[in-house]
Amino acid sequence: MTPAIEMAKKARIAFQVHEYEHDPAAESYGREAADKLGVDPERVFKTLVVEAGAGLVVAVAPVLRRLDLKLLAKAAGVKKAALADVARVERVTGYVVGGVSPLGQKKRLPTYIDASAEAHPTIFVSAGRRGVDIELTPRDLAALTKASFAPLAPFGGA
Repeated sequence: MTPAIEMAKKARIAFQVHEYEHDPAAESYGREAADKLGVDPERVFKTLVVEAGAGLVVAVAPVLRRLDLKLLAKAAGVKKAALADVARVERVTGYVVGGVSPLGQKKRLPTYIDASAEAHPTIFVSAGRRGVDIELTPRDLAALTKASFAPLAPFGGA
């Protein structure tokens, strides 16, 4: 059980946990999850921790799209944003990169979910460990993380 799964259980929301055999040689954790789970990659979202202004924020974006840091900065109300250092991400979230979940992080960070999530009845995000995803509604994810929806990744390219 991961902190992400525990958080979903405690909230008594509807969710499903999906496990697959993670390949350490996989180039993209998100693409690997979509392929191995047999789901549309537009429903699989990656969790990125970003330096935005003086602090960190979480961006949840489709795995096949590139996070637009300018759009994230705009959503967060700051001038600039850049991907956070891996060591800092792991220290602040309590998760290993490649298994960072937007749920159950050690420190709650402001969270932004790409608006495309709202087009799907359910989406998949990391459940806090490589090879484990949690499927839930975008609305439940937003409620649990106190997230806002915003356009973050409008173009292709991971």
